Amino acid sequence: MTLDYIITSTMNFVRDHQAWGAPIVFFLAFGESIAFLSLLIPATVILIGIGAIIGESGIAFWPIWIAASLGAFFGDWISYWLGWNYKERIAHIWPLSRNPQMLVRGQYFFDRWGTIGVFVGRFFGPFRATVPLVAGICEMPLKSFQIVNLTSAMLWGFLILAPGAFGIQWIAHYLRF
Repeated sequence: MTLDYIITSTMNFVRDHQAWGAPIVFFLAFGESIAFLSLLIPATVILIGIGAIIGESGIAFWPIWIAASLGAFFGDWISYWLGWNYKERIAHIWPLSRNPQMLVRGQYFFDRWGTIGVFVGRFFGPFRATVPLVAGICEMPLKSFQIVNLTSAMLWGFLILAPGAFGIQWIAHYLRF
């Protein structure tokens, strides 16, 4: 089973079974955002593809956007919780134990940018799952973390789905031959 097969099969499943779109998008966004799972799931490519499927098939955008936002929100929240509860011991758990530079880069990014770094980190793959983990390790106040987590998750969900969803519709409407 290849990565291309997984991506294509997931997108085709959502196209053929639209009722499963929101739960699948939730799971993908959750997996993309949570520490450890984000390395195993090719969620970004699939989510961008699902955005295009929304645009071409007429699936309602807003429920899918809410699912993506909530999945990203809860993934980061769990990553934060893991960091808060396990502190530096988290570095000894796979895959961080095999890739210690991931946590070091996340720590540097968080130390340099703080709360803004948590927001911006959502939009950069290497930092998406490690910055919330580091925020928990550094004991960032939960209320501050959750405000940034929610707002960045909502914007991220929109930006990952909207180009395909609305771009396809725009192209179809304005570039008819």
